[in-house]
Amino acid sequence: MKLKTFKTLWGHTGSLDDALDACRKYDFDGIEGPVPVEAMERVVFQKGLAANGLDYIAEICTAGSYVPDRQATPTEHIESLRRKAEAAVECRPLFLTVIAGCDAWSIAQSVDFFGEAMAIAGKLGVTASFETHRSRSFFNPWTTRDILKQLPALKLTCDFSHWCVVCERLIDTEPEVLALCAGRAHHIHARVGYDQGPQVPHPAAPEYRAALVAHENWWTQIWRSQAARGLTVTTMTPEFGPDGYLQCQPFTGKPVADLVEVNAWMAARQRQRFEEIFNSESDKKSQPEPNPLVPAGKNI
Repeated sequence: MKLKTFKTLWGHTGSLDDALDACRKYDFDGIEGPVPVEAMERVVFQKGLAANGLDYIAEICTAGSYVPDRQATPTEHIESLRRKAEAAVECRPLFLTVIAGCDAWSIAQSVDFFGEAMAIAGKLGVTASFETHRSRSFFNPWTTRDILKQLPALKLTCDFSHWCVVCERLIDTEPEVLALCAGRAHHIHARVGYDQGPQVPHPAAPEYRAALVAHENWWTQIWRSQAARGLTVTTMTPEFGPDGYLQCQPFTGKPVADLVEVNAWMAARQRQRFEEIFNSESDKKSQPEPNPLVPAGKNI
């Protein structure tokens, strides 16, 4: 299995060319972000990606931005998804990461919505992967579990940083839910959350090592599940971002870390971990089984 990493456009303030340059500089395999609004912008966007040999993961939010319109009905969410997905396919994405639904809905409302959402993606010939995100239907482990059990074909974009702050703890206490999510995981957002927030100031800081290791253990569980399911490629987007996620100094508003550096650091670390995990396991499989009839150290 191969790991592909993606540059997030969340917090990117430069041009498309700047984003393409950053992919080359930091060895990203593609870009994840919202679909350009205008048709001509989508043409330019897709051509830029193709010219640089980069993949694209389209990000869609239904009925609002990252936080949904509280007054929007499930039907309005569906129409929002349909409209944005139709635009997204023009950019030839690998798949859609969809931030969808509403945390105020009942389980039954969410099940009906996601069933219809998957049908829309199927008709368009594109895979939809739904994110575990605050304010949305998959905002906590237990609601997610209950929905997944009723929709066995549903795929997840796993961003467990959201659950850490919602639950106010690392979620190692929920191994059955984590195993279920690993079995449905299609994509990973590699941000590290902790008990008081969805984003640690810097994942390399030793005071947040426990949170980093916990998330990496969950991602490894996903990778191994995907390998067991026969996937040949897995995708990951380091997604440390702005908008209140990145801590800033009081009065000055100066960020405590450089998001470009943090996301590049995370991508490089996860590429190295992935290679170490799967190369070491591959090496073990390639070694011949010892012959119990031959003493150790003897050749035949």
